[in-house]
Amino acid sequence: MERHIKPHDNRNKPIIDIANPLVPHTFFKDVKLKQGQTFSFCLDAYESVIVLASGTCDVTVNGVKFEQVGERTGIFEGKPDSVYVPLSAEAAMTCLSAEAEAFIAGGRYEEQLSPFRVTPDEVETVQYGSDDTKTHRKILHILGQNAEGKVGRLLVNELFTVGAGGWSGFPPHRHDADIEGIETAHEEVYQYRFNPSHGFGAQFLYEKEDDYGPIFHIKNGSTIIVDKGYHPVVAAPGYEMYYFTILVGESRRSLLQYFQPDHEYQVHTIPGIKDMIAKYK
Repeated sequence: MERHIKPHDNRNKPIIDIANPLVPHTFFKDVKLKQGQTFSFCLDAYESVIVLASGTCDVTVNGVKFEQVGERTGIFEGKPDSVYVPLSAEAAMTCLSAEAEAFIAGGRYEEQLSPFRVTPDEVETVQYGSDDTKTHRKILHILGQNAEGKVGRLLVNELFTVGAGGWSGFPPHRHDADIEGIETAHEEVYQYRFNPSHGFGAQFLYEKEDDYGPIFHIKNGSTIIVDKGYHPVVAAPGYEMYYFTILVGESRRSLLQYFQPDHEYQVHTIPGIKDMIAKYK
């Protein structure tokens, strides 16, 4: 199966479906609605979160109504508004604005919890890196430390370049296996957007330090599956890059990254990166 799912009209069907052969614990769907339209879903073995990329919707989860979710006009305009959906819950969203786009991010879990809303004010912002190191980034944590104890093994955030061009996912790291004190096993999925929309980047995805790629040419709407290996990414100069990030732990929620030894020293030289890493624990 391809690890780069090229941009396409998914017609509100899953981009990463349940029991995906590469990332069987992860689910991802991009939903686009027009005013008055309703989209419903129920995931039997997956907890999930509805994240309004743009527009406004009323969201109902097992009869609990969350009104007027979403206030931004586009991904690059402000913070997201979201609703957590427990596994096996009946969820529905009805579009109130002229149009709306919502990401549904899911992770396999065993226990049914309670629905809740994550308002824009509850989204935690972390900024790190620098223009000098070409690593200046902003992360908006939707399901991060703010959701500890209320979700299973699902971590969800939005990552933006600050300025145009530069690196992310750097220094190169992996999270392939549960090795106590060294690394955790987390599946990861990205959905990319660029500003302007004709921007592009390159996604590296390699397993061994002496591998040469593969490298994927990513564009607006590209989806990347990270089932294993190191996975740095770079945006072309002149373009702001965004990626919606889903992380699902196989046995635990807290993420521990293993940095490629040749580049690990930059963890200690890139401003703010240690604080960024700590936010995933």
